[in-house]
Amino acid sequence: MAGIASTTDRRRFLLSSGAAVVAVGAAYVLPGQRSSAHPVAGPAPGDTGAAPARPAVKRAAPYGATTLQTTARLTGSGGYRHLVSGPGWPLVVRGELAAARRGREDRRAALACFVQFTDLHVADVQSPLRTEYLRAGSPGSWRGQEALSVAGAVSLVEQVNALGGGPHTGRLPAFVMSTGDNMDNNSMVELEWFLTLMSGGRITPNTGDPAAYEGVQNCGLPLYWHPDAGLRDQDKLRGMPRIPGYLEAAIRPVTSPGLRIPWYSTPGNHDDLPGGCLAPQDPFLSDYVTGARKLFSVPDADVAAFNKVQESGDDPKSTVLKEILRHNARRARTVTADPRRRLATPHDYLRAHLDPAYAGAGPIGHGYTENHLDGDRMYYTFRIADGVVGISMDTTYRSGHFEGSLGAGQLRWLERTLAAHSARHYDADGRLVRNPAADDAHVLVFSHHHSPSMTRRPDAARTDEIRHDGAEVIELLSRFPNVVAWINGHSHVNRITPHAHPVPARSFWEVNTASHVDYPQHARLLELVDNQDGTLSLFTTLVESAAPHRADFGDLSAVGLASLYRELAYNAPGLAVGMGSGVHEEMAGTAADRNTELLVRRG
Repeated sequence: MAGIASTTDRRRFLLSSGAAVVAVGAAYVLPGQRSSAHPVAGPAPGDTGAAPARPAVKRAAPYGATTLQTTARLTGSGGYRHLVSGPGWPLVVRGELAAARRGREDRRAALACFVQFTDLHVADVQSPLRTEYLRAGSPGSWRGQEALSVAGAVSLVEQVNALGGGPHTGRLPAFVMSTGDNMDNNSMVELEWFLTLMSGGRITPNTGDPAAYEGVQNCGLPLYWHPDAGLRDQDKLRGMPRIPGYLEAAIRPVTSPGLRIPWYSTPGNHDDLPGGCLAPQDPFLSDYVTGARKLFSVPDADVAAFNKVQESGDDPKSTVLKEILRHNARRARTVTADPRRRLATPHDYLRAHLDPAYAGAGPIGHGYTENHLDGDRMYYTFRIADGVVGISMDTTYRSGHFEGSLGAGQLRWLERTLAAHSARHYDADGRLVRNPAADDAHVLVFSHHHSPSMTRRPDAARTDEIRHDGAEVIELLSRFPNVVAWINGHSHVNRITPHAHPVPARSFWEVNTASHVDYPQHARLLELVDNQDGTLSLFTTLVESAAPHRADFGDLSAVGLASLYRELAYNAPGLAVGMGSGVHEEMAGTAADRNTELLVRRG
């Protein structure tokens, strides 16, 4: 949902908080269109050994490739620019926290290899509760590509299945961790799509009328891009194409092969809250989202009023939005009601993850157990590899805000969990504490929010609990020398930050990865190695989806839609002026935020 934008461009707001060939495709083909080939079998679940040779395929990169080999690049000029396959990005060695010693390449021992997804934003774009009309105040408040989120995410799953061993260890990825905003509107139907996407099965990305699209892209208002129509909307005036059949293709079924390796899930604000920022389980909003009325435009004064409270976060009960919906009721258009759009509670979210129908390659629950249903807790630990432990945190507010925090109870749990895996650590006063009975391990921490987006804002849903911000989490993690990295999302930006400490072994890295809905649509492949010299290296390699870089407007198969999904994201308002633009550079990150070797002293 585009509901967290302010009067500034949505991407600027997020930043402030911190050759065309047929590729793999496992989906429908429209009549008269090209069929994609069947996917190549990938590694068996849990296989963490050296990668076997993949069968030769005739699909060009990015299928099976990383951004070390090739990346999408804009070409040409004008209002709409195609993508082509460009050269890869280099590996950047970062030694801010530990010196890079010669000969480590010959000494290093592989410890772990896995993939991070983040901010998939699998979206029901026809939901009555979406606020696309905020685009009147900022063109970037609505995404023209988001109707293709399912096809784009399926292509990312296919890419992980096609990857061989990690480029620095040769190990096959052992699992995928999705660090939140897995869905967009906090609805049950999106949760079903996300779980099916990850575990395998058929998805029909359509709600309401089963035979027609009922969203903003055929509403006749020039505020939105109408891909099928000849309407000279504001996007076509700046060069966006006409693509007949686009909306029909966007709502047809697509089949996900499912990940062939285990996967885990961390919650984000869009998984807990409608649109990532609205009051959860509000009776009025709950009725509205499943109902038969949808607003496509509102007066400019309402746009400004809603943006103001969203930026300030001072409306946890969504009073302003509810009033906008009420007094613009006559403007609303009739759509088909759909009970599947029911808002998901935290209990719903947990229970769905525990459903064996969505086990896929495992584990059942994807990090959660039946015990988490007691109190609807969404944080846990899991074994990454021998001697490596993962900790998944729940950083979301449950009362209606897109910022993050940790409650006092979870912070105490985090401290106890870290201590249980640390033979030595430091207390809050800086005194060394030894624990010979601890299961000493390297620790990787996962969350949705990154440290700049975590505040001490009170949570109206948990008024009896003190909240803790990103600085406090950094302080806690730095007390444990075995913490290697904190891996997160939310910002839609690639950014890697060293958190240095006067005691070098207490330093760690924060790895923040861009989204898969906005430019540049990246996931990360991470490899942890022991350099056998008192240091560890965490390699971070960005990965694109398996779809061809250049989109073909005549190919509306699932593969073609996935290519369009990426190319449209690169041409979004404010981004289509090339890689030299400030927003492009910020969201993709510098070379030091992309493909890196991050050195850290071993605790």
